[in-house]
Amino acid sequence: MTHMQHSSPKKNRLVSAIQTGKSISQAAEIAEIPYGTVKKIWDRFWKTGSMKNRWCSGQPPKVTKHMHWEVVRLAVKDRKMPLQEIGNLVELHLSMTAVGEHLAEEDLHRRVARTVPFLKPGQKQKRLAWAREHGGQDWEKVIWSDECYVYLGDTKGRVWITRHPEEEWDEGCLIPKFQQSTIYVMVWGCIMKGKKGPLVVLEYPGGKGDGMNVKRYIEQVLEGKLEKFYEDIRSDRDGVVFQQDGTLSHTAKSTKKWLCDHGITLFPHPPSSPDISPIEYVWCELKKLVRAREHPPTSTEGLIAAVKEAWDMIAVKDIDKYVNRMDDIVDAVLKAKGGHTKY
Repeated sequence: MTHMQHSSPKKNRLVSAIQTGKSISQAAEIAEIPYGTVKKIWDRFWKTGSMKNRWCSGQPPKVTKHMHWEVVRLAVKDRKMPLQEIGNLVELHLSMTAVGEHLAEEDLHRRVARTVPFLKPGQKQKRLAWAREHGGQDWEKVIWSDECYVYLGDTKGRVWITRHPEEEWDEGCLIPKFQQSTIYVMVWGCIMKGKKGPLVVLEYPGGKGDGMNVKRYIEQVLEGKLEKFYEDIRSDRDGVVFQQDGTLSHTAKSTKKWLCDHGITLFPHPPSSPDISPIEYVWCELKKLVRAREHPPTSTEGLIAAVKEAWDMIAVKDIDKYVNRMDDIVDAVLKAKGGHTKY
């Protein structure tokens, strides 16, 4: 007699349902497993803490333990290898589904890989040195700054909606997608613990040679907004420092001279390190708010208005949430020896 083998994800759904208060009959319906089988699986889990079937004597299983671990070894050795290719490399030529089930038993799953900046060895060393130097830093005294592009029709990320099944294509349930939009704005902003600084919509012609340069950075950002904000903060807090990344307009001699002449002390920022700047997460929040608008902007003027409104909506407590984890970020950089962190 042939017994049907249920996949690990199915069994996981079953046990989770019972653990959250569902009856065995309700869990059986959720997991789509016969009631009698559910009782056996739950009884085994209750007694052993495992949902795996025991390896039995008699006729050997189609997939041996050796083949199971070969599947796992191949998947871990080359994490980008497609499941179909893994299945073709083992002795029995397993299907994609079978490979996925074997990996799930070891809590290995296919997921979208995180995208991170490429770090050269020298950049890792600079990140590590930065983390060693700034352990125990007083983060309340750091002004974090950055520029950010916001595009019209930026639909990166999922937008969740609530709808009936038949409303899939209703106008109010759709997110417009703009083809190759050239409408965007570049903004500069700054934050610090307990404060949300000014937002500047940067003005420049664009095109080759007409982007953000030293002159525009000094006039529109440093003289335009930072100088007053810095003076206001310095009257309340001693030892305030200013962080900016390594963009050419930031590191130019003219920029450094302006900052020095105005008594603004720079806080170092290692290269290719958006994960150690809290303002990066604020930009993510700003873009989410722009995307979530009921009526998305359709022009540059509308996009500018939407960005300003989103900046105003960001709460200081949310900014503090990101600044407060800077000690954890420093520890993570140290643990990664200057490599990537989860932040």
